[in-house]
Amino acid sequence: MPVRPRRLKSLALAVSTVLVALTAPALTATPAAATTTAYDTTYYKNAIGKTGASLKSSLNTIISSQTKISYSAVWEALKVTDQDPNNSANVVLLYSGISRSKSLNGGNVGNWNREHVWAQSHGDFGTSAGPGTDLHHLRPEDVQVNSTRGNKDFDLGGSSFTNSGGSLTDANSFEPRNAVKGDVARMILYMAVRYEGTDGWPDLEPNDAVTNGSVPYHGRLSVLKQWNEQDPPDAFEERRNQLIYTNYQGNRNPFIDHPEWVEAIW
Repeated sequence: MPVRPRRLKSLALAVSTVLVALTAPALTATPAAATTTAYDTTYYKNAIGKTGASLKSSLNTIISSQTKISYSAVWEALKVTDQDPNNSANVVLLYSGISRSKSLNGGNVGNWNREHVWAQSHGDFGTSAGPGTDLHHLRPEDVQVNSTRGNKDFDLGGSSFTNSGGSLTDANSFEPRNAVKGDVARMILYMAVRYEGTDGWPDLEPNDAVTNGSVPYHGRLSVLKQWNEQDPPDAFEERRNQLIYTNYQGNRNPFIDHPEWVEAIW
């Protein structure tokens, strides 16, 4: 029996659908969702239901109520907040992923020091109590790796380097290893909400540049948003947020509790 045109058309459509499914790019992330709602009726109650500038303003008011610590106190705090869950004598270095003895903090080769994820030169806030000592963006890192990162903005691409752990760098940007891409994004965006220029510190804001230098901006926002989606908060990041809240500063990083608020604001 000859194949009728209608049957041929149906067959062609079926084959086309299969081919499209085979060639369509795989989704790399699902939309960000809340990791906890435990604080929605208390800590975040004035932010729930808001979006855009209204949400950003509400969160600023909430998280600006904070105990400030000294830069010297950061050393001991990081030994608690960034403790290796598999070895209580060590901390986990942010970009390298290396587990290193807590006692090896300092400024020499082989030591770890205090990395400002929001580079302190982006706004020139130094290490005085405030943005310069805010634990929500301070992490332990190998001295040389910290120097390699310098004050570069965050973006994709570059080459590996000693103790990189999978992180990459080029002339004007730095790409952290996959396991902490979201951590970096949420730390940068926390700083942009916490420091709005109303308490004597610069108004820190994200933008889409990688040439920010000493201006109070940090990039690249479009990439940071992708990282927030691709690398959702894990147990280490959530534990760290809780410790900073209960033991040190009394404030939280809202983007760890509600990663979806990144898209709601930006």
